[in-house]
Amino acid sequence: MATITVSVPATSANLGPGFDSLGLAIGLYNTIEIAPTTGVLVVEITGEGAGTAPTDDTNLIVKAAYAVFKRVDLHPDGLYFKLTNAIPLASGLGSSAAALIGGMVAANMLLDEPLEPGEILALALQTEGHPDNLCPALLGGLVVSSYVDHCLTYCRLPVAPMKVIVALPAIEGHHTQAMRALLPGSVPLKDAAANIGRAILVTRALAEGDYDLLADAMQDRLHEPYRRPAIPGIDQAAGAALEAGATAVTLSGSGPSLIAFAPAQHEQIGDSMAQAFQAATGQKARVWVLPIDTQGTVIRRGSRHLALRHRENLYRATRIDCP
Repeated sequence: MATITVSVPATSANLGPGFDSLGLAIGLYNTIEIAPTTGVLVVEITGEGAGTAPTDDTNLIVKAAYAVFKRVDLHPDGLYFKLTNAIPLASGLGSSAAALIGGMVAANMLLDEPLEPGEILALALQTEGHPDNLCPALLGGLVVSSYVDHCLTYCRLPVAPMKVIVALPAIEGHHTQAMRALLPGSVPLKDAAANIGRAILVTRALAEGDYDLLADAMQDRLHEPYRRPAIPGIDQAAGAALEAGATAVTLSGSGPSLIAFAPAQHEQIGDSMAQAFQAATGQKARVWVLPIDTQGTVIRRGSRHLALRHRENLYRATRIDCP
């Protein structure tokens, strides 16, 4: 069998008021090469996680691939993985979702696609449990999802071409689970209502490229007020971004990355965010200016580029049961 190469984009979840529901694919990628071998597992890692991420069967990408093999009851004798990672770990940029989707899609393609895209999402949900990163990592673009009572409904939405600015401060020991533990068990009804309306407006603003509307809509009352105090320098960096020309700034996922939206002056905004983080914390921040990714997971077998099956249905709502 030919080597399978899979490229998976980073993702930014929540997008302000769209808590656990909205996700956007952005142009920063992890690449996975997988090929069958004889009787041995080999994992090579370059880029993010090199020297720290495991190179055995506890690696999340390997575990994801093995989950597919187990699901279809087919087990290769051995596997070779070459992982080239550009998505930072524990950054709020969907590194875990990229690992799960990438490993599962690669294994599925190696076996000539026994699983549909929806089945891959359902299998990934058994591990991650949060589709707001998984769906855009697979499908690309802007995706709205709802995961309730073991049922996932998702739909890709239109999004205007634009660039975003991402600033990642140097914070050790940042964990999604710890950031979720900061959230309250209940919120005032008026806050929930405010977020519902704003989340809908965010999707319209992104579809139209309406930065003025995005400035009003991308404000949250459900998670950011509880998470921001745990990220040093975040208020200063967000303020610097707005002063430099950004129209909307919000946490990417649970942080610590900030994502800013602007029609222009992207490099200046990024520099301002980095300088503000360093002034507040004494630590450098990493900055990227990235396009919206509209391709999602891209697959190649040998020299041939392959497409996810049923890609023509991406803009139709899909409902799948996830037992």
